[in-house]
Amino acid sequence: MSRSWGILLAAAAWAALSLPGRANAEPMFLSRQYARCTTCHFSPTGGGLLTPYGRSLSQQELSTTGRSPAGHESQTGEDAFLWGILKQRTGPVSLGIDVRPSHLHVDTAGLGFSRDFLMTADFLAAYQAHGWTLYGELGRQPRTSGTKYDSYEYWVAHQSENGVGVRAGRFLPAYGVRLADHTAFTRLPLGLDIYDQVYGLELSYTGEKRLVQVSIGPGRADSILHPDGRRAFTATARYQRDLNPRTVLVASAMYRGTARDVPRNGAGGLAFGFVPLSRLTVWTEADALVQQGPGGPPGFNLLNETSLEVVRGLWLKVSPQLLTQQGISSSGTFRTVFEADLLPRTHWHASVSFYRDVNRLTHLHTKTFLAQLHLYL
Repeated sequence: MSRSWGILLAAAAWAALSLPGRANAEPMFLSRQYARCTTCHFSPTGGGLLTPYGRSLSQQELSTTGRSPAGHESQTGEDAFLWGILKQRTGPVSLGIDVRPSHLHVDTAGLGFSRDFLMTADFLAAYQAHGWTLYGELGRQPRTSGTKYDSYEYWVAHQSENGVGVRAGRFLPAYGVRLADHTAFTRLPLGLDIYDQVYGLELSYTGEKRLVQVSIGPGRADSILHPDGRRAFTATARYQRDLNPRTVLVASAMYRGTARDVPRNGAGGLAFGFVPLSRLTVWTEADALVQQGPGGPPGFNLLNETSLEVVRGLWLKVSPQLLTQQGISSSGTFRTVFEADLLPRTHWHASVSFYRDVNRLTHLHTKTFLAQLHLYL
């Protein structure tokens, strides 16, 4: 493997990991019996703005030292927007600010580089009343011509009392497990990265032990607004069954029609999450990827994420992952991720991650170190 190929692969790894991140859901909280994204988030597919209840939970149940004394759990302190400076004056409107300074170092075949940057600087807002939700996010979005401030997720939704819901606008479609790491092999290779929202219509049914989400739309929103040859009709389906408060089974499917530069493709997968011990969460997801043209076996994404809460607010994670290419079962990349997450105070989240990628054909190693301080105000 030449030094030029090493430089190219290092640049690719940097590009994937240095794009701005989002305030995503954390599947590790299944150990706290939070099996649904809407327990804490406005979005039915997770991530983004926290509901008032989600803000309160982050203080009372997740942070190391943020818990309020008994009888003082109302949203008037540090769990509220800007530490409660607006008190309750916003009524049915919820606001949030997401800021994430980061440090990145990538090393491939002895070639390394580092970068300090602001991964996220977003403003989030939602209005919720009488079963209706209006939602929007505004923040930094990178483009080839430089950083641009844009509204990259916005939608309107209605949830009826009988569990039937409808949503329309720009959103990330429901598929599999939405991990906080947008570069995971069950997210980025499937076209479920942080800026892969679609314009679409989503129908859902929420029951006591099951959740069904189906969406259709003309395709990736950025490809429609800024034609890049990737626009294609997109449909997804996700079924979640809560076997008990700490055991979840998820089945998903995705179809994308033919685009100018991308052939027709699709994916199907299963995910299973369970809590064998009170502080231990284990998620496993397997996806098969197919596309028009290449023969042979489908490509596969395999991922396991095991999270252990050592003490309140301190989580350790390990995540082995495998990505293969359609038609070439011996190809692809094996990744191992080690991560430590600390939630010292309400809405303060510090994380340190180490990625080790090994190319299965060339045996080239890429090592990535990422440190983040996530402030959710």
